Amino acid sequence: MALVQKRWAIILIIAVVAFLLGRLAVRVFMNLLMGGTLFGGNFL
Repeated sequence: MALVQKRWAIILIIAVVAFLLGRLAVRVFMNLLMGGTLFGGNFL
């Protein structure tokens, strides 16, 4: 039973990381489209 629980924990962790990276990728893409900076700062 421990092997099944470990497998589900790993799948859950991968799903969370994929979700966060997906959101960040969408944010980067939208910022490139709108010409903004990624985290709202002004670099100049």
